[in-house]
Amino acid sequence: MKIKNLRWWIVGLIALATAINYLDRQTLPVAIGELRKSFSVSDSEYGMINSLFLFAYGTMYAVGGRLLDVLGTRMGYAIMIIWWSLANMLHGFVSGVLGLGIVRFLLGLGEGGGFPGSAKAVSEWFPAKERAFAFGIFNTGSSLGAVIAPPLLALVITVFDWRWAFILTGLLGLIWVIAWLKIYERPAKSRFITETEKSAIIQALAEDTAEQKVDLPWISLFRYRKVWGLLVVKFLTDAGWFFFIFWLPKYLNDVRGLDIIGIGSYAWIPYAFAGAGSFLGGWFSSYLLKKTGSLNISRRIPMAIAASMLPLSLLIVGAPLMGAIIFFGLAMFGHQLWSTIVQTLAADMFPSRIIGSVSGLMGCIGTYGAMLFSFCIGFVIEQYGYGPAFVISGMLHPLSFLIILGLIKKIEHVNIVKNI
Repeated sequence: MKIKNLRWWIVGLIALATAINYLDRQTLPVAIGELRKSFSVSDSEYGMINSLFLFAYGTMYAVGGRLLDVLGTRMGYAIMIIWWSLANMLHGFVSGVLGLGIVRFLLGLGEGGGFPGSAKAVSEWFPAKERAFAFGIFNTGSSLGAVIAPPLLALVITVFDWRWAFILTGLLGLIWVIAWLKIYERPAKSRFITETEKSAIIQALAEDTAEQKVDLPWISLFRYRKVWGLLVVKFLTDAGWFFFIFWLPKYLNDVRGLDIIGIGSYAWIPYAFAGAGSFLGGWFSSYLLKKTGSLNISRRIPMAIAASMLPLSLLIVGAPLMGAIIFFGLAMFGHQLWSTIVQTLAADMFPSRIIGSVSGLMGCIGTYGAMLFSFCIGFVIEQYGYGPAFVISGMLHPLSFLIILGLIKKIEHVNIVKNI
């Protein structure tokens, strides 16, 4: 059976995997209040547990990206999601901080391959003129999962308990793998693609053919100035993003006094803002590219808008509850708009054969930045409250935009045979 516009169905499937990815990782932040009724977890211990997740996540982001280049997108992605789904289910059987740290580490190992796999699939199915929008769609899945998480998990925890929240969400990923293995292949091998779509995709991606024959050693990526630019901004801005998603439910419980039902009622709103930022960022960038024909204009204008929104997080502490929720939402809208474009830059500047490696390295360095931030911020919050954390996380994106202007002077396709 042939499926018309198969590439859009595939990016929808990737968005669903990304939603499951974020649903799984958000189960602990939402459930932490109820979990602490079973055993004690301090703010500093919570920060260290998040750091363990992020260390594993960042390491596998790099290694997993390389594995995806070797194993191929279809099988590599399937292995990653099976691993993280089983690891998420194991959370439901822990009885102390040590066990929680171990299963969180295992979850990070699996989830670290998710975004490199998604980026590689998009680079195999979408030409540059559609790529930013495709990235925006699958990146919206992260916010969809995070939006669903608070009310869904609150319901499960209320009806059953916090352990079942991990077990049931883990099952979703195992179901997704069945559909992925049935549907996904590269365009040239797919039995579901129409001949018209196959010809159009292959022709549009033909400019990469010569460069794809060049095997670039992983370590050689560090020779490229544009890679360094992407790495620096990921190191800085991912720290702010992971702080928001991991600490939002806990902040609402600790500072605003919300119980699990209250968290389920309010915490989804900022994630909905984030989803809109991801979707609209990809659409807006693709619109600008169509109108101007310039990668520089179409990527940098959305990034400038995004960077200007993050300082709104400085207003959270002094605002009433609904105001704090809105400021959280605007900051998260800005980050997801930013993230969509930054991920697209890798596909804009490097051939699809090494997109998994480039994206994996970006994710690794970005997550290590978030790991260090998370490790320190638990102690900061324990001693000084949330105010300093919001100040720091709100200024990382404007600084990163200035770095982009300095290190990536022009957004263009890189000749991987030469140094730049």
